[in-house]
Amino acid sequence: MDEPRRTLFFERHRDLGARITEFGGWDMPLQYAGGTIAEHLSVRRSAGLFDVSHMGRFTIGGAQALEFLQHVLSNNAEALDGRPYGAQYTLIPDDDGDAVDDAYLYRFTPDDYLLVVNASNREKDWTHLSSRAEAFDVELRDDTFDVVMLAVQGPASRDVLGGLLTGGRLPEPARNSVSVAELAGASARVGRTGYTGEPVAFELFVGADDGLKLWDALTDAGARPAGLGARDTLRLEAALPLYGDELGVGPDGAAIPILAVPIARFGVSFAEHKGDFVGRAALERQVAAASRIRERDTSDVDDLPRMIRPVALTGRGIARAGSAVYAEGAQIGWVTSGTAVPYWVFDGEGETARPTEEHRTRAIALAYLDSHVLDGDAVTVDVRGKRIEAEVVKHHLRSDAPPFARPIVVTRDDAVGHTPTPSTRDKVRSVIERGERNHEWRQRECIDLIPSEMTQSPLVRLLQVSDPAFRYAEHRAHEAFYDAEVFYYQGTDFIADVERLVNQEMAAFLGAHEVESRVISGQMANTAVFGGILDHLNRHDRRREPRRIGRVMNNHIGRGGHLSAQPMGALKDFVARDPRTERPAMTNFPVLAEDPYRIDLPATLELIEETRPELIVFGKSMVLYREPVAAVRAFLDDRRISAVVMYDMAHVLGLVGERFQRPFEDGADIVTGSTHKTFFGPQRGVIAGRFERDEERYELWEAIRTRTFPGSVSNHHLGTLLGLLMAAYEMEAFGDEYQRAVVANAKVFARELADAGLQVEGDPSIDFTETHQVLLRVGYGRGCEIAKRLEDNNIICNYQALPDDESFTASSGLRLGVAEMTRFGMGKDDFAAVAELIRAVVHDDADVAGRASELRSGFTELGFCFGPDVVGDVTDRLGRLT
Repeated sequence: MDEPRRTLFFERHRDLGARITEFGGWDMPLQYAGGTIAEHLSVRRSAGLFDVSHMGRFTIGGAQALEFLQHVLSNNAEALDGRPYGAQYTLIPDDDGDAVDDAYLYRFTPDDYLLVVNASNREKDWTHLSSRAEAFDVELRDDTFDVVMLAVQGPASRDVLGGLLTGGRLPEPARNSVSVAELAGASARVGRTGYTGEPVAFELFVGADDGLKLWDALTDAGARPAGLGARDTLRLEAALPLYGDELGVGPDGAAIPILAVPIARFGVSFAEHKGDFVGRAALERQVAAASRIRERDTSDVDDLPRMIRPVALTGRGIARAGSAVYAEGAQIGWVTSGTAVPYWVFDGEGETARPTEEHRTRAIALAYLDSHVLDGDAVTVDVRGKRIEAEVVKHHLRSDAPPFARPIVVTRDDAVGHTPTPSTRDKVRSVIERGERNHEWRQRECIDLIPSEMTQSPLVRLLQVSDPAFRYAEHRAHEAFYDAEVFYYQGTDFIADVERLVNQEMAAFLGAHEVESRVISGQMANTAVFGGILDHLNRHDRRREPRRIGRVMNNHIGRGGHLSAQPMGALKDFVARDPRTERPAMTNFPVLAEDPYRIDLPATLELIEETRPELIVFGKSMVLYREPVAAVRAFLDDRRISAVVMYDMAHVLGLVGERFQRPFEDGADIVTGSTHKTFFGPQRGVIAGRFERDEERYELWEAIRTRTFPGSVSNHHLGTLLGLLMAAYEMEAFGDEYQRAVVANAKVFARELADAGLQVEGDPSIDFTETHQVLLRVGYGRGCEIAKRLEDNNIICNYQALPDDESFTASSGLRLGVAEMTRFGMGKDDFAAVAELIRAVVHDDADVAGRASELRSGFTELGFCFGPDVVGDVTDRLGRLT
């Protein structure tokens, strides 16, 4: 028998007191001196370092590399073809739809691909792939011994690598993104991948000559070495399969179908360009069976008689591989992997919950169970001849709230408490008292810096609760009546006039030809526009299934793009899927490396030329600068690209004008927005267009109006429509003075925060901002905590994910806005005082609640609105009416 191989880091493992074991033909560290439990917990709380150089690493190049990979792998390798490159989980199937192995495919450069396979299967995989490669013009190279592989996993891993970055960049903050970087002077290919379930995770590929240098740098930076024992407990907790346990031959002696493993659905594609790849027919049958199982139809699942499921033991005992699982006295399967795993106890709730110093253990397993078994089913597991109670669960761990992976612990609490039900009178009094207290606090005691909020004037508020608030006024234009608006309710003359005046005022303010004001939110405004574009694209053939918008360019949500313009938001049902990538046909604006809040215009124009989008959506919720609308419009016109240019101005609608940006003068076709953020109105939306009746694209505007009514709204909240009219008059009267004050205050506020030693995002040469917003960086994952501390000190803002953060739960930033406090009368000196209060909270953890309330007490009367000199005693009269 051959002696086990040793990785480059073997002596490092031995020096650290590692217990060595043979695994997959390699001598590998099972655990270090501190033990597996400590290593597991370290990964979940900080950063663990794994030597994974025993994994096989194959480089695939040549003229037909892509065609070869599409044929021999289950996933769509073409999805990695483009900018940026990336990685994907995949499987190597055989003709029967069983797994030769599971693997990870990376693409770091345009020249070749890297396929990482399991150590124990490396030679088998090489033989399998080499035999299939004979039909392709492809080059295969086994780089297992020339390239080392390390995994850095855990919530602190980004900071560990960031501290070693000497060139290039780390991958974008999304699973499977990749980059090329220089770490501690070593050239490394870096992927946001890993086998631990951690939401913040990296795998590194470096030349053997640089391997030891990088290992030492990582350990010096705080990454704790962890062995195979922790790697196994971590992957089990994350319900990730291990070849030989959850893949390969099952406990019953038969092959485990690929789709029996839930994660495999992310690694199997039937993209058109894959053609008749190895195992396709069998995998299609498995996918069909898996779909029926998810729909609770197990009448015809011969292709997937059993599925791998997470099982949590609720009785005392530890399940091991091979243990029988029972339900209602009958055996329904076997445990494939099982052990007791440690987990941190979290303190707090929601996004602010953090691991404490306390840890516990729980017994968990993966089991190969009959397909009719449901989540939540009670089962028993045979542990040394004793039936132990257990439950089939959805997850042992969730990784969708970075920076921490959070355990999902099954508990049995049968205690039922009894809380007396309060009387109706008590409930009424409670809500009134709490409502009054909240109003007093928000309006008189705290400093509100949320950029998306605005207090309405007393007159706007009172008009909203007058009689139209209870009425309907559905209407639409009819060609039979020469496009006259036909109302379907009586008593609507007044509100019809209000709507006409709102449209007139908003058109003048925005510089638009047409306005649709019936939408009741900015999200609904965008939905109506997207639906109208879809209708317009399909106007010549209504009998077929409508085609979706072919390609959309927008701001990525991680760089401040609006949720509603994302494929998970309002755009979801309207954008096509790219057949190459099988993802929504979206192209994000490139940004400057030195300032990710600003669009990289040359790169954007290059992408427009390449992708020729049908819709371009400007606008952000994290907005510091003007958008390059004019330059993009000029380029589109020059290249005769007929894209619709839309600007979602939800956050900056109240800044339209010379102080910020005039979107229609710049060339936008459509503007949408919310009327309650920097604008003075109620919580509504608006759509505006530059289309004129005699031009061909006016049909698009008509489609948008149809998607508004009857497509989106029935009752369009007539009370708030009346309030919006008064807000538009306020903006007409006071808008220029208000905008000047907002932008000036934002710039002073940003400068004062920076001078106080806080890290302000944006361009310091223009005082960091051109809008009402200021962005602070307060430390990775600390945004939630700092925002709560500020709230406790009567300063209200919202935490913000910055461009290098994985999600809002990992926010590094705070998003601050000056618009509302400016309207309450705060000026430059006052915002300088607010900056000092924020510094005291962030840097000194000081208690400034009293000082903040005292400062706010001088600013309780709303400005930039009509007073008694204009409206007389109308507020008293309206108050009596309500």
